Amino acid sequence: MLKITCLGVAAVLGVAAEANGVFMLWSPEAWYLAVPGVTTTGPFNQHFVRDIGLIFLFVGTAFLVGAFAPRHRVILWATPTLWLSGHALFHFWEVAVGICGPSALARDFPAVSLPALIGAALTYWAIYEGRTAPAVRLNQLQGEV
Repeated sequence: MLKITCLGVAAVLGVAAEANGVFMLWSPEAWYLAVPGVTTTGPFNQHFVRDIGLIFLFVGTAFLVGAFAPRHRVILWATPTLWLSGHALFHFWEVAVGICGPSALARDFPAVSLPALIGAALTYWAIYEGRTAPAVRLNQLQGEV
């Protein structure tokens, strides 16, 4: 049951990141105006929004492929989780140095910090699953003999 849940969560995270990336690439100004708090971070910059949109496409693709490629799952999930975590830490830094008020952390939590936490949990699970899966398969094979 845990495996199905983790794979489902990874797929949802992947689809959400892909959708966000497509939105950022397709209509960067609409994305800039639609996402709460983005307009308070500085003036609209189409190039910057599209650059980050590409990153979200890579993040989404990595989570989706990782859901179906157990052999490469750890690296496929750890890599985008590092970026998501850096992004979340950057938001904390902005509050720490006074660029944003503390309310920005609560506002940004669902779209910034939560994906990083989910990615970390999924990566941890993938590491654990990767270490225990060979032993489980060996026990199953020994039971068949």
